[in-house]
Amino acid sequence: MINYIWFAMIFIGIILGLVNGQGDIISKGIVASAGDTVQLVLGLAGLMCLWCGIMKIAERSGLTEKIALALRPILKILFKEGAKDEKVMGAVVMNLTANMMGLSNAATPFGIKAMEEMQRINREKDKASNDMALFLVMNAACIQFVPTTVLSIRAALNSQNPGIIIIPAIISTATAAFVGIIACKILQKYF
Repeated sequence: MINYIWFAMIFIGIILGLVNGQGDIISKGIVASAGDTVQLVLGLAGLMCLWCGIMKIAERSGLTEKIALALRPILKILFKEGAKDEKVMGAVVMNLTANMMGLSNAATPFGIKAMEEMQRINREKDKASNDMALFLVMNAACIQFVPTTVLSIRAALNSQNPGIIIIPAIISTATAAFVGIIACKILQKYF
């Protein structure tokens, strides 16, 4: 559906530009934006490689495992059924840890594995369990200690201080995570 909306917006914009005699401006804009896009993508690729390398160092140094150990007691309180199964908790912890470090690509396989493991222990196979709903909320609104994608975009666009968003990102993502968890726990009582 969103593809149709984007296509309609672009198509209508081009038609209106041509009707108003702005065809040369449109073609120059398309060429300039295509070049800028390639330049941005190349800059982002390099920066994402840098951040992925830093995160790999954090993983190999044991930092992610230390974060995982700190998370386990908290997650065992939050997840009622999943806390009893070590496979569920392992996948959940690894997903949330990867998300916290800004590695959403690395977090995705762990998220899928966590949902598969939660489905395995789910009593009602045709309905998502409370733990599954809570995990989805925590995955979507995970606290980001290192927002690598936003940092990379800001650096690629020549921001004077790309890292200035780290503290606001931690505050906003922590707020979203806490509100999401609280809302999920309240709704679990009624549904």
